[in-house]
This record gives sequence, C-alpha cells and structure tokens, in this order.
Amino acid sequence: MKVAIAGAGSVGTAIAADLLANGHEVLLFEQDPDLVEKLRPTLDITWIAADACEVSSLDAAGLATVDVVVAATGDDEDNLVISLLAKQEFAVPRVVARVNHPKNQWLFNESWGVDVSVSTPQLLTALVEEAVSVGALVRLLQFQGGAAHLVEITLAEDSPANDRAIADLNFPRDGAVVAVVRSDRLIVPKGDTVLQMGDEVLVLVTADAEDAVHTVFIAAP
Repeated sequence: MKVAIAGAGSVGTAIAADLLANGHEVLLFEQDPDLVEKLRPTLDITWIAADACEVSSLDAAGLATVDVVVAATGDDEDNLVISLLAKQEFAVPRVVARVNHPKNQWLFNESWGVDVSVSTPQLLTALVEEAVSVGALVRLLQFQGGAAHLVEITLAEDSPANDRAIADLNFPRDGAVVAVVRSDRLIVPKGDTVLQMGDEVLVLVTADAEDAVHTVFIAAP
C-alpha cells in the first residue's frame, strides 16, 4: 500500500515509522526543509520538502497514485485543506485526518473529503469510558464523516443479549457485531456465537441505527 502523510511532527513521523515497518511505501510531506534534512537519515521513506496544501506540490509528488492520505499536521485548517485536495483533485480512495481541537470535529466530514477523523482528546475520553462503563454504549471511532461509528458495549447482568446467539438478536440492518472480547480473549463473532454477561461487544453501526443497537444490548431503565 502507498501512503502519503502530511506533517513531519511527532504524530506524522510515528505513523510513517509504523507503516514502513509493516512493509508499506510511505511519502512524507513537510514544508520545513531544515526539518526534512534533519529527519531524512532517521527513516528510509520518500521525503518531500513541500507544502501539502499546494496542488502543484501534491501533483509533482504523484498523489494520484497513493492509496491513502493521512493529514497529520498540527493545524486543523491545513488538515482540512489537504483532505479536500486529496479527495477532490486526486481522487485518493481513503483520507484520514487528525483533529487537533475537538471543537472542530464537526468540520471533518465527507464535505471536506475526510473518510475517517481521529480526535485524540475524544479517543482518550472514549477509552476511559470504555474501561469503566458497564451497560452503556461507548463510541470509540467515527467513520465516513460521522455516518458510521465503532461502538463498544460491556454486557451488564440485566442485558437482554445475555445467553443469546447473535443470529437470534433483533439486530438492525445497518449494524454488525465485528468482535467480542471475553476474559482477554478475542472472539471473531458468527451467527451462532452466544453472548455472555461481561462480554465486551464491538459493533459497527450507522448513526441512525444506534438507538436500535442500544435496545438490543442494554436493558430499559
């Protein structure tokens, strides 16, 4: 897979290092040429000393040939511009954008070319809630500009889903159980997988079907 990353800060370089270690081809844009020269010896990737907000720079780097763009700068405005150019000018299949300030989260949607947005403060909040919440639906990640979410539910003692197979649940069409974690063991769910109290259930669901998922797993007050 060919991935272009904008921003050679700590986030961008860490993503680049991980992708390189996993065998992917990485292009890293950074508008500060001095920083590029400083970091070039540390990562065997394609370094591009250019402004990723400029169409000419993206075109010269061959952005139309990449599979994924990651807008990882420390500036939300830049990340939105990069996302929009990647999607509209170069038809990049997947665009992932970093949200630096949670108040800007609402902007990071398909209108700006963003397929997946990642807000560190919101993610940390979700992980804290996920660790302590039983019998509650916790949003972990947002996809497709908010049209779909990855949510987690830890089944409480009174959950209507306890001791029932997934296929027997009145599950909405716009939702799918993607994983079950039981006693630190990952279970790839099937229709005949029987859920138990204490299971951590991961569900991919659209915003419209979230209430239905809530009803399936969480007892009415």
